[in-house]
Parts: sequence; C-alpha cells; structure tokens
Amino acid sequence: MQIQRNNILPKIITYLVLLIMLLFTLIPILFMITSSMMTSRQILRMPFNWIPEKFNWINFSKAIKGNDFNYIFLRNILNSLIVSTSVAITTVLLASLTGYGLAKFKFRGRNAVFMMIMGTMMIPFEAIMIPLYMVVMMLHIQNTYVGLILPFLVSAFGIFQMRQYLTTFPTEFLDAARVDGMGEFGIYAKIVLPNCKPVIATLSILAFRSQWDNLLWPLLVSQSEKMKTIPQYISAFAEERSTDEGAMMAAALLASLPMFILFMSLTKYFIGGSSVYESRKG
Repeated sequence: MQIQRNNILPKIITYLVLLIMLLFTLIPILFMITSSMMTSRQILRMPFNWIPEKFNWINFSKAIKGNDFNYIFLRNILNSLIVSTSVAITTVLLASLTGYGLAKFKFRGRNAVFMMIMGTMMIPFEAIMIPLYMVVMMLHIQNTYVGLILPFLVSAFGIFQMRQYLTTFPTEFLDAARVDGMGEFGIYAKIVLPNCKPVIATLSILAFRSQWDNLLWPLLVSQSEKMKTIPQYISAFAEERSTDEGAMMAAALLASLPMFILFMSLTKYFIGGSSVYESRKG
C-alpha cells in the first residue's frame, strides 16, 4: 500500500504543476476573449468581472471597420495570410529538400555546408535588415508581396530541423526505391515527404507564426495602407483607439483566429512530432 502511495504522489505533483502552467497560459487568452465583448468601463472595473454584463458585439464592428471606416482590416489580414502561407510553404519545401540532401547524400564538404548554414542562425535579423532593404529597393519590389516574402523563403532553423529528423529515416527504404528504378525526386515526393508529417506540421506552424507576428520588416517595405499586414493594423488601431480597450481586444482576437485555427488543425502532428523523433532516435 505504501508503494502505491509513493507512486501516486509524483503523478499528483506533476498534474498540479501542469494545471498551474495551463492556467497561466489560458488566463490571458480568456481575458482577451471576455474583454473583446465589454465596454471600456467594464474592462477597467476592479475586481474584474470575467462574465460580461452585456455582450458588446459592436467592438468587433469597430475592429473590422477600422479607424477610418474603410474596412482595411480585411485587406490587411488577407495580406498577412498570403505572406505567412507563402513563407510556410516555401520554408517546408526548400528546407525539406536541403535537409534531405544533407542527411542522405554523402559528398565532400557536406558537414562544412551544414555548419555554414547553422552559422547564419547567429546573425540577428537587425544586422542584415538594412542591406536587405537596399536590395529590395534596387529590385523595385518594395510595397509588394514579393518584397515581403523574398527574405524569408527558407530558414536555417527549418533546414536544421528537417536534417535532424531525416537523419533517423531508414536509408534501406530509399535504397529499395532506387533499386526499383524510382528517381530521387520521386523518392523525395512519394517516400520522404509523406513520412515527415510531424516535422512538416511543426515547421509550418513555426514559419507561419513568425510571419504572422512580423512587424519590423513590413514596417520598412509596406508603405501603402493596402499592403500593410495585420500587426501594422493593430499597432495603428491601438494608437488611435487608446481609450477603447474593448475594440482593441476585439481586433487582437480576430487577428489571433487564423493562427489558432492552423494550430488546432495540425496539433496532432505538432504534439506527436517530438515523440516520433525520440522513438526513432532510441
């Protein structure tokens, strides 16, 4: 009986710690959701009432209409969707191709190439931001989707992630496909990619999120209102709606929905990715 109690106690402590961490994660989200349906007076009232006295749905109308009532929110969120989706797709394709080559092809200088790619991760974006902007200006692609997407087509971290995952992929499967006469791109498309769903989902979410939250680069490249992204919209909206906390929360909630939908749709692969990697590694 004493042994059973000793086994239960660590589990109880683990669940309590996880529950506390879950509460710390969910409280800001719940605050944003409830505040988006409140007036400013209700939000600032202490103690905070988590259930709105009256659902103030007009906050969402204000968020969508914008400060100038031009509904630019819809165009800005479309811009973010186009940029983030494009970057996520190109990151997965280019990182998987590069990672596959570095993991499964033996050639002179392979490790040196990999270390050079990893070295770029130590360079902060702020250090190369101005040279990148000068290149964009020289190519005359500022204020375009190409200018927003081009610097982020692939990431060194994505290559690292794909290479590490594919290192554990059984080479026997690839050799068997080559014996059957399948070409390298056929092996990549029909064998490698279908077996990389966990890491692809993880990389897609991370690449999408990095661009969805990106404010610095669009501030440099996007001059017109129609080419701005959703972080720029929220920043401008908050500056001019400084006394309307409910509308600001509604705008933040609407801007969070695409990221939430993407994560929930890929969550089983995202969560399962680490366990698959560990099982292969073991």
